[in-house]
Amino acid sequence: MSTVEIRPIVAADFEAWLPLWKGYQDFYRVDINDAVTRNTWARFLDAAEPMHAALAYDSGRAIGLVHWIFHRSTWTAGDYCYLQDLFVAPDVRGTGAGRKLIEHVYAQAAAANCARVYWLTHETNATAIQLYDRIADRSGFIQYRKVMP
Repeated sequence: MSTVEIRPIVAADFEAWLPLWKGYQDFYRVDINDAVTRNTWARFLDAAEPMHAALAYDSGRAIGLVHWIFHRSTWTAGDYCYLQDLFVAPDVRGTGAGRKLIEHVYAQAAAANCARVYWLTHETNATAIQLYDRIADRSGFIQYRKVMP
């Protein structure tokens, strides 16, 4: 898939991004309300926010998204980069678009002098895990969480 272009989002990309964002939510069986979605979009566009987004395009069609967040760490002088969301349209999976989106985040993290890029995926996401095992190291950590009221 050599024609895939990765580029940071701009305000005009909302309509191209939204179906991919909804597809990501469907994949993980969540429903993020519209107010949170609009707030997230505004954060991506605010240069003062540590949240970022890019879209993968092929022949003018948005086919994938990636979101990442820079944050401090107590373990390193450089920030960490959390790759929070990655989604590629089902009809183009396995073509290299996901890898290109991750490599885009790697480049952004390197430019920001981050010490680490990390992400999570569900244990049942076998297709993605095959890619992740080729381009990153499994940490061995298990995530615990408590949703706050």
